Amino acid sequence: MSRTWLITGISSGFGYEITKQLLASGDTVVGTVRNADKVKKLAAQYPDTLDLQILDVTDVQQVQKTVKDAFAKHGEVDVVISNAGYGLFGAAEELADEQIDHIIATNLTGSIQLIKTSLPFMRKQGGGRIIQISSYGGQVAYAANSMYHATKFGIEGFCESVAQEVAPFNIGVTIVEPGGARTEFRYGSAKVANLTPAYEACHGFLKMLDPANGLAPGDPAKMAERIIESVDISPAPMRMVLGSQALSATITRLKERVADYETQTELAASTDIKE
Repeated sequence: MSRTWLITGISSGFGYEITKQLLASGDTVVGTVRNADKVKKLAAQYPDTLDLQILDVTDVQQVQKTVKDAFAKHGEVDVVISNAGYGLFGAAEELADEQIDHIIATNLTGSIQLIKTSLPFMRKQGGGRIIQISSYGGQVAYAANSMYHATKFGIEGFCESVAQEVAPFNIGVTIVEPGGARTEFRYGSAKVANLTPAYEACHGFLKMLDPANGLAPGDPAKMAERIIESVDISPAPMRMVLGSQALSATITRLKERVADYETQTELAASTDIKE
């Protein structure tokens, strides 16, 4: 049975790979881009099943309009994938205020508005699936990536809460946490702050962003396949980690976090009111 998908940011990376595979299988995609030139070939190849929309997710009113128009035009949208986003590298002190505001507007507020606006339509149609593309950086934080982590930790908390709210309406929510992949996220779209010598020790990410130093291990096409397959899993998985390095780093960090919490039993109890 064919499905209709709404996906933000389909011009590159996971959005492009997911869209390409869905269209090849006969599904319909309402895909958003900021620049239609990047998907000209795809649009020409699938004129009847690719509904291309121009959208900058930092524009809240346009996000809301795009969602409403998609449901109005197609009747039902089975899956909404919040994919648009980017990375911002640099120590907190190196970041410009405009950079901070823009990544929050893109990665966090844009995703929240996309999901929030979709929910009443999914309730009315009797169900659906929300997929939020996050990162293992939504669980594991590294130096010189603070604002990216802020947006990903934030959207994961939002989605985990929303999943509980909408479960009674047959709406599933899945957070996808990919590791490093060979997409434009590292090798094209990543933004870098105005770096200063004081934080040179934190600038190891520059090596990672240079493809001459070796490419990331993740295969975007395989990751896209797993994301598409997750829609048929019931109940919806709360989280999906893609990439063995990402899973290893996540498990290590969570174990460290739990171990730290377990040392605080007496401290936590010392603040309780004794009746």
